[in-house]
Amino acid sequence: MEKRKGFTLIELMVVIFIVGILAAVAIPIMRGRIDSAKWSEGKAAAGSIRTAARAFCAEKGSAWGGTWANVTLGDLGFTVVSAADGDDLDGKYFTNEAYAVAFTGYDTYTITVTAASSLRTDKPASPAVITLDQGGTWTP
Repeated sequence: MEKRKGFTLIELMVVIFIVGILAAVAIPIMRGRIDSAKWSEGKAAAGSIRTAARAFCAEKGSAWGGTWANVTLGDLGFTVVSAADGDDLDGKYFTNEAYAVAFTGYDTYTITVTAASSLRTDKPASPAVITLDQGGTWTP
């Protein structure tokens, strides 16, 4: 009797089953990593906004006569126009519409990056919003 070479159907089915399980685990992990990489653009821009806010506070001082709640990204030195014009905060995944700064007083502010507000189609899916406060604390 001749000895046959090759794989049996059971062996091939086991390999396909294992590859399927690995794919089922790896795909969600990779999606999370991709979103995390996309958020790095938003976080970098938020860091730039924070630097500008700190400089604004240092320049104006606590006795500034203006209204802190009315401070905008434009006041911090950013060119903010329509996304089609390519302003200072326009990136691959986030447009200027995704960024907001809210002052509640001297040296007290929060920078918000909202993915849904970006006009880009390839924006990250999760999380929906991140914030950065004057102390450098990120949420979520």
